[in-house]
Amino acid sequence: MVSLLAMVIVILPAVAFIIMKSFEKHMVLSIENELSAYSYSILAVAEVEQAQLIMPEVLIENQFNVSDSGLYAFISQQKNNQAEKTNSTRKDESVTLWRSKSLLTLTLPKKLPEQLAMLTTGDKLFTSIELNGLSLFIYSYAVSFTEGGHSFPMTVHIIKDKQTFLLFISDFKQQLWFGLAILMVIILLLQLVWLMWTLKPLSTLENEIKAVEQGKAEKLTSIYPKELAKLTTQLNQLLATEQKQRQRYRNALSDLAHSLKTPLAVLQAQRDISAVNQEQISRINSTIDHQLKRAQSAGHSSWLLGIAIKPVLDKLLNTLAKIYHDADKKVIVKLTGKLTFKGDEADLLELLGNLLDNAYKAAKTSIMLTVNQQGDALVICIEDDGVGIKAQQISQILERGVRADTYQDGHGVGLAIVRDLVASYQGDLHISRSDKLGGAKFKITFTRE
Repeated sequence: MVSLLAMVIVILPAVAFIIMKSFEKHMVLSIENELSAYSYSILAVAEVEQAQLIMPEVLIENQFNVSDSGLYAFISQQKNNQAEKTNSTRKDESVTLWRSKSLLTLTLPKKLPEQLAMLTTGDKLFTSIELNGLSLFIYSYAVSFTEGGHSFPMTVHIIKDKQTFLLFISDFKQQLWFGLAILMVIILLLQLVWLMWTLKPLSTLENEIKAVEQGKAEKLTSIYPKELAKLTTQLNQLLATEQKQRQRYRNALSDLAHSLKTPLAVLQAQRDISAVNQEQISRINSTIDHQLKRAQSAGHSSWLLGIAIKPVLDKLLNTLAKIYHDADKKVIVKLTGKLTFKGDEADLLELLGNLLDNAYKAAKTSIMLTVNQQGDALVICIEDDGVGIKAQQISQILERGVRADTYQDGHGVGLAIVRDLVASYQGDLHISRSDKLGGAKFKITFTRE
């Protein structure tokens, strides 16, 4: 678009400017040739007898015979006089020998401009002058007649009004700019249509990638030109490979969990096992559950499908309502817009499930869940009206490697998993006191790239 605008807005006016200058130069040259021809026509009828210039009463070109016609002519001669003073300075005076009838309404200057007065026999000059406030073209040609061995120098001056020329140039410029404006609009429209058609595959690719990110599609399905076909094919292969690898990874982890839990269950069923060993086996069991859930996290990835939050949240709240049907607790949900979580559905379910389960256990009567978009960040807040978490406990919970299982009921179980999941998505977990409900407040922020 920038190059298109540069071409249309800069190059086309520059071309128009060159055309105008060339046309104006051509017109001026035509006028010079015209006035030169008039000067020859006047010289053709001029005669010199006894050092006197004789001109006919009526000229062939009728414009010279009509007053104020716009075409004028006069013949001048330079007279050299000796100065009366002792310095013997020469003074050149211009004398008008003849003027056309069309020049009767104009007053010629007593002294011609120096560049006209300095002409010698054979010299020609085409320039502009001002007479009576009018701008005029003037063509001067210095010649010399010979009579009886004596020369009779004189200069023929042809004058033409500039007004017609200026009006013609102004009209030409107006038509040129008007035509150029129409041409610019046509070129812009054609180029815009051409660009839209040419760049349409890129727009389609952008929309399909957004659909993949938002979870509306699993791969790119449109047909692309050969310049993009290889790229889109590789992207589809990347998406398919990552999905298959993640599924294989989770299947392997599920098999590992099953193979570990079966012998642990056998050990726990032994009657003669001591209390100390029973406690250690329970700890091993809990550790396996925790590490497996942590490992199953999809983690941060540029190609994770976008998951709609509302369906996951509705399903989770319905499940929790059935589990805690005896508890008279109100859940306030504030979900703005059609928000998506750029990650795995199981991870989102694990995050919200652990936090809401803790909130149900800790809350007295009310729980508030807020999900909104703040700039480029997805923000999830879960608040309750319980007793909250002490500042010392908050700092310990957020330390790397510290488990929260030993803290008070309602905020210990599953918090380590939440912390690790948030970290795997490069998010931020902030624990504080709720200003609205007075209990604990868990705020999770995921910055979207």
